Amino acid sequence: MKILLTTTSFQDTPGPHHELLESKGYEIHRERGPLSEEKMLELAGDYDAFLCGDDAITRSVLEKSLPKIKLISKYGIGLDKVDVDAATDLKVPVTFCPGVNHTTVAEHTFGLLFAVYRKIVTEANYVSEGRWKRMTGHEVMGKTMGLVGLGRIGREVAIRAKAFGMKVLGFGAYWPEEFTQKQGIEKMGSIDELIKRSDILSIHTKLTEETRGMINSNRLKLFKDGSVVLNCARGEIVETSAMVEALNSGKLLGYGADVLDAEPPPTDHPLLKVENAVITPHIGSRTMESVERQATMAVKNLIAVLEGREPLAQANSF
Repeated sequence: MKILLTTTSFQDTPGPHHELLESKGYEIHRERGPLSEEKMLELAGDYDAFLCGDDAITRSVLEKSLPKIKLISKYGIGLDKVDVDAATDLKVPVTFCPGVNHTTVAEHTFGLLFAVYRKIVTEANYVSEGRWKRMTGHEVMGKTMGLVGLGRIGREVAIRAKAFGMKVLGFGAYWPEEFTQKQGIEKMGSIDELIKRSDILSIHTKLTEETRGMINSNRLKLFKDGSVVLNCARGEIVETSAMVEALNSGKLLGYGADVLDAEPPPTDHPLLKVENAVITPHIGSRTMESVERQATMAVKNLIAVLEGREPLAQANSF
């Protein structure tokens, strides 16, 4: 069996997932993802399985991978880069790894919040430059956090927000009634209502045609002056040009994001030049603990399918 391994988190982080993958005697070809459709088309056709991150697994890539391809094993939970419908049509199983990174991403969300609210990155850079310049930040206690999405990650963020003394509002297609009642989370009837009432909006929803560009110029006008937006979901949910304008005008206090609409971004990406934006390189789930959980599950999914067994989690059926 020949495996294409592209996820850099898997490759860069030591742990038992390496031994588990190598124990099967597969021929493993390593690339540094995320890979473009062009690069995937160049590689496709020679592999029995992809163990992938956020590479472009399009219908064209899948068609070129036939008849050899037996499996797409997604490292992580986001499937927006994989054409699952095409995989289903072509009878290619797509596995993924739910339930392995929610605490990690929730913690990173608060890291971004404190970086924005307390200007930690800016202040630390001043000190490293030999400048003792002290700025005045904000407390999170008493603020209202609006959550877009109350899946596993959104719920973990809610628990932490309540622990910090914040009021929590929520909006999403999925509403966990028992959890929200226990945590005292108020349900909003629309995304616009959520935005208007939030001091901090934290995005934890999937990228779909409905959510693409959801935070746009019209919606940014609805925010309270001095609000903060956090995005540990997908960069495409936020319109970049509109966000830059809202930050430069002072409408928003800041934007903390672990994702961008182009990854890795070009050096002239407009959000990289905005002083009150804190951008991290899609590391929200990249901890030693989380990588081991995700990578091990991805490998177990891969082995199970290649050996004719049921995987731990599969995104499609046929």
